[in-house]
Amino acid sequence: MTLTENSKIKNQDKNLCEEEQKESPAEEIKNEATAETTGKTPAIENVNNKSNTEVANVGNRSTTTTAVTTNINDMQINTGDIYHIKRADGSVHLAQIIQSRLAEATTSNSGSTPSEYYVHYVGLNRRLDEWVSRDRITDATDTETAKNEAATSVEPADGNGGKSLKQLSKEQIANLENPIPMENSDRKLTRNQKRRHDEINHVQKTYAEMDPTTAALEKEHEAITKVKYIDKLRIGRFEIDTWYFSPYPEEYGKVGTLYVCEYCLKYMRFQKTYRYHASECTQRQPPGNEIYRKGTISIFEIDGKEHKLYCQILCLMAKLFLDHKTLYYDVEPFYFYVLCEIDKRGAHIVGYFSKEKESPENNVACILILPPYQRKGYGKLLIAFSYELSRREGVVGSPEKPLSDLGRLSYRSFWAYTLLELMKECRTTTQSIKELSELSGITQEDIIYTLQSMKMVKYWKGQHVICVTPKTVMEHLQLPQFKKPTLTVDPAYLRWVPPKRNPTGNAKFKKIA
Repeated sequence: MTLTENSKIKNQDKNLCEEEQKESPAEEIKNEATAETTGKTPAIENVNNKSNTEVANVGNRSTTTTAVTTNINDMQINTGDIYHIKRADGSVHLAQIIQSRLAEATTSNSGSTPSEYYVHYVGLNRRLDEWVSRDRITDATDTETAKNEAATSVEPADGNGGKSLKQLSKEQIANLENPIPMENSDRKLTRNQKRRHDEINHVQKTYAEMDPTTAALEKEHEAITKVKYIDKLRIGRFEIDTWYFSPYPEEYGKVGTLYVCEYCLKYMRFQKTYRYHASECTQRQPPGNEIYRKGTISIFEIDGKEHKLYCQILCLMAKLFLDHKTLYYDVEPFYFYVLCEIDKRGAHIVGYFSKEKESPENNVACILILPPYQRKGYGKLLIAFSYELSRREGVVGSPEKPLSDLGRLSYRSFWAYTLLELMKECRTTTQSIKELSELSGITQEDIIYTLQSMKMVKYWKGQHVICVTPKTVMEHLQLPQFKKPTLTVDPAYLRWVPPKRNPTGNAKFKKIA
């Protein structure tokens, strides 16, 4: 990023702060009752989309060398050590203390000890990391879980005679983060089976499995984004638990709850400011052009160059739910396609995907569905929409790689259903991979990857050959993971003309029912 761009960004953040102060005059701040009567704050719906069963191998986490200790209730808490933590659902799980801070109520007292701790649950995905209060850190000897965990060891009582918490050695932490396969297993997993297992269980590669450059970048990324300060995102009628760190400006990036207008996406620190803004904001839909509307579903195309601030704020909000997103400010080379639900109050943002203007073969750069709308078919709807745009442009498209764990599962499910329907509709399984690519708009590499996951392709005489019977196709279509999407794109409702470009391939497309 150039110095000029950095200066512009700081000025935009400064202007945003000034606008917030202007929109929340002193009279409104002092008189909360007046703000509540003039505001139009919808009902809040608590949303916690963190799945307790999503497991990820996050590699060997580096622990801080500076130990922040406190002696509360005769127990010692050390940054970098492992303790048992009571989770929101009442279960107890091993977690590593990453950082500590004072609670908001005690920040004025400089002599107070840390009362909140940022923890990483050992063996679980980083999206589940959270700040916990002191009372949720339990003595391992008091938990039923500890009785069955022989890997842990109880340290002697501390010097004050208090009972210390159960802690783990570095070797034991590594074993929990990278479990060793059972020795009495009947057989070893093949590479394809291991890959499928890792994808389903969201297991990430360890640093040892990465090439040196990737491992170095991954370590740097983890160090920068290790601690998530914004715990909740309040947008519209939802209050959403965030997943990851996002580089909001300093005065906004460390608040517990960030308030965001669901129409203009302006972010605020205080609920009073949010209420006042809700009563004054006249915007009721995203900027740009509405290019698709069917029923209550609408999609807007937004040029990052024409609506730079909106797209930058959209990227910052998306980073709260995407781990490896790197695009925040350089939005001019991209188009953004924002999916909304329409009602009498306006267009409520559901998700979006971005697409690079000068790279038509990559039909998606980044894609996100907000947690309250996940598992409702919106992800596959946006994926299908991206392929419909590629079909209109006359190119064979593919998303940018690598995909996230959730994105990989969504794309593979979409590709599998599309290819199975094509083979069923053609009433033959003799198509080549090239023919399937021309009919579906999916690249040959993505087709091979998908068919390999279903064991429908073999490598013979220097090329990949499809090996499947009509009966096998029908059996796969009966499986729940390959069922017809609940939401589909109707090309008749798409009002969009592709930009003029030289065609990159002679692809033939066929409408998928």
